[in-house]
Amino acid sequence: MVSSFFDRPVVVQLGRIDRDRVVVGVREAAQFLLYDWPQDSPARQAAMRACLAAIKGEVSTSAARDAFVAAAREARIYLGE
Repeated sequence: MVSSFFDRPVVVQLGRIDRDRVVVGVREAAQFLLYDWPQDSPARQAAMRACLAAIKGEVSTSAARDAFVAAAREARIYLGE
């Protein structure tokens, strides 16, 4: 069974300094992309596809994490690991 947890968490921030969020896995990333993402973009769509594919076992958790980080960087909400 493939783990649905990222090898390293991803820290994002939606606005206020005290609202950092630590995303630890594929399902949490997918929910965040679906419900809390600040803007739609091709990178967000790619991250959603990657997360859903990882949930189905079609791509690695690492690939989904990379797509999520790329979308977070583009949205300027990425804080680090």
